[in-house]
Amino acid sequence: MDLDAPVSKAVRHFWRTRAKQAKKQGTVTGQRDAGQRTAVTGGKHLDGFVDLCRSLLVEAGLKNTDVFWRQRLELPGFFRPEKKWDLLAVREDQLVAVIEFKAQVGPSFANNFNNRTEEALGNATDLWAAYREGAFKPSARPWLGYLFLLEECEKSLAPVNVKEPHFGVFPEFHAASYAKRYEILLLKLLRERLYDGASLLLSTKRGGLRGEASSPNDELSFRTFAASLVGHASAFAKMRKE
Repeated sequence: MDLDAPVSKAVRHFWRTRAKQAKKQGTVTGQRDAGQRTAVTGGKHLDGFVDLCRSLLVEAGLKNTDVFWRQRLELPGFFRPEKKWDLLAVREDQLVAVIEFKAQVGPSFANNFNNRTEEALGNATDLWAAYREGAFKPSARPWLGYLFLLEECEKSLAPVNVKEPHFGVFPEFHAASYAKRYEILLLKLLRERLYDGASLLLSTKRGGLRGEASSPNDELSFRTFAASLVGHASAFAKMRKE
């Protein structure tokens, strides 16, 4: 599948949906949520990427009925009863793939970065603990993916100071921007095998409306993410046919 056009379409959908939701909340309801919630509380802004990943799974050999992205998205956890994910692939009682889609725009990056970090770590830890305890049996190890779209702007690209009142932070975090911090985070999530695929896309508001986005690292590109997802799903589909 040619990925350039559908990725561009998904990026345009993200920014256009955010703009529509921000306008609706400001003019129709007469009130605006604080910060970035103005354009996010309506949801659906990342549906373009969800739909693209669904198409990739079907192209890889799964059936449309194997992929869940609007309902029946709950999976059991180990530290909590269940979590609702963004996209699941389940075929013949086998959990094939699980994907989470997140985004962050300005003006506030500090608290949101910490929240996203804790969320990504917690979700993966909970899923793998549940898998270890047999929550998804007879499933083999599923594929876990994480896609993140970050607004590329002056604040997200500016160096950020760290506080070290007692012990020093790891050197890679010194003067790292929030964009760089997300790059470090996603690479470490892959290195620690908490996620099987991770993609970081940077996009400006103006360029995003034209479908423009880039990745700071080839390992975190959507193409690499998609290749890993399709490879896993294809192998599973082929195995079930044999």
